[in-house]
Amino acid sequence: MKENKVRSTDIELKDKLVALNRVTKVTKGGRTFSFSAVVVVGNEDGVVGHGLGKAKEVVEAISKGVDDAKKNLIRVPVINGSVPHIQKGKYSGARVFLRPAANGTGVIAGGAMRAVLESAGITDILAKSQGSSNPHNVVKATMNALSLMRDAATVARDRGVSMDKVFNG
Repeated sequence: MKENKVRSTDIELKDKLVALNRVTKVTKGGRTFSFSAVVVVGNEDGVVGHGLGKAKEVVEAISKGVDDAKKNLIRVPVINGSVPHIQKGKYSGARVFLRPAANGTGVIAGGAMRAVLESAGITDILAKSQGSSNPHNVVKATMNALSLMRDAATVARDRGVSMDKVFNG
């Protein structure tokens, strides 16, 4: 289901740093430090993406992560600031659970998940991270769950029926 991919041109994207990791490589000349950055970008209106950047310097790693995130954008259905239905997502050892919430609830989610959900423009959601807490995998599991989300209009179009038939069975 790759139909919800988005191009990054002509979209105003905001980026958030989710995790920054200092990596050490030991050589015979000593230790070599480099950085890896997990970055989430979004327009806070239903478009979100994630990326990983690696470089010798922090700023360069973050900018590479932003460039990578712009290549992995997806469109997420946001209805009244929440998601349309309950959805589970999985990536490697990380599992996430997303549930729609009433207006005024806020984003009830952990760090890595919160960054993805806020970048997508979701303001009210109940979310739970289960399994691995590795930020790389939690971000990918959240993106997986969001990519599986479908709104009622999409369901009606896929089934070839009218909107009231979707709700009334």
